[in-house]
Amino acid sequence: MNPVGLLSAGGATTINSGLHHLLLLHLRARFHFLPAPSSGLRIFVNTSRAYLSLPPFLLLRTRPRMHCSNCCKTLNRGRSLTLLAMSQTQDMFVRDCELLDKKKAAIREAGPSKLQIIADFDGTHTKYWVEGRRGQSSHGLLKQGNPEYDAKREELYDYYHPLEYSPTIPIEEKTKLMEEWWEKTHGLLIEGGLTLDAIKKSVTCSNIAFRDGVVKLFEFLEEKGVPILIFSAGLADIIEEVFRQKLHRSFKNIKIVSNRMAFDDNGRLVSFKGKTIHVLNKNEHALDMAVPVHDQRGDLNGLKNESNSVKNRTNVILLGDHIGDLGMSDGLNYENRIAAGFLNDSVQSSLESYNEAFDIVYLNDASMDGIFDLVTELCSSPG
Repeated sequence: MNPVGLLSAGGATTINSGLHHLLLLHLRARFHFLPAPSSGLRIFVNTSRAYLSLPPFLLLRTRPRMHCSNCCKTLNRGRSLTLLAMSQTQDMFVRDCELLDKKKAAIREAGPSKLQIIADFDGTHTKYWVEGRRGQSSHGLLKQGNPEYDAKREELYDYYHPLEYSPTIPIEEKTKLMEEWWEKTHGLLIEGGLTLDAIKKSVTCSNIAFRDGVVKLFEFLEEKGVPILIFSAGLADIIEEVFRQKLHRSFKNIKIVSNRMAFDDNGRLVSFKGKTIHVLNKNEHALDMAVPVHDQRGDLNGLKNESNSVKNRTNVILLGDHIGDLGMSDGLNYENRIAAGFLNDSVQSSLESYNEAFDIVYLNDASMDGIFDLVTELCSSPG
């Protein structure tokens, strides 16, 4: 059974208790913030669709008017949040349908030559859950082959990571702390003797995986000549190795803006190139760090045509899994931006803020199919 869930003020005849219980179990598994069967949630049916009504105290507080795309009309339900279960694997929220439609129309009118994709990597291109376990990040999967230095980097993480998300630290102070964290970590990687072989082995032994539909999306955008900028505060060399091992290919329209390493002739890390990119400065100001994804190390193929310069592309699709990822477009003089967020965890506490920040929010470790449908529409001829 794959019921379609919509918030409703009422409906037709109440369904029998057995089906009611089955639907509740399905919905609770899909949407973790839904209540237990005894909490007052009611399900109604009208022909082939199932409608649900939540008691007011269980609803997230949002604007009085909420919009949902594709099959929902504008709802005026007081403090209710429109909920759409598009399919068994894809759940999507849209902040404002009318505004989104205006943005899409403007981007379609300008055409693919004015479009670019700006995206985070970890948790955006990659899955949050992999085979029932929490998926690793490109930085978290790294093992130096030196347990002492792996432990030291873990200690730095335990100290600085809570500071990264602290709401009481001013942004200027937090920026300095992030710079300090990254510089210390990079120093440990050099001092601990990180090698290319260790990177390859780390990726091989990791449980990092791309979201379903990523290759289809990349191939379509490559065909249309739409550049993809992947911004990451991690390590570009690891991300490239993930591309090589997990996708077994590169794409000429993809560039990575991240921290890049320099190795000696023996494959040992000796330094980092350029300025440090951390979580609070990964934006268009760091574009001089952009390098194409390589099939092989040392391959310099990539975007060379000046007409593809991202500076001249004023329509942006931004993809991220944190609200802070919205800053990736800082410094870009864009005309239209559609921001899509992947909310991978803490749905109950974060959904309202994500819904306010992003034009579109995807839940439940969604595939890239929704983004593929979006860019396919944007790259079609207006008419």
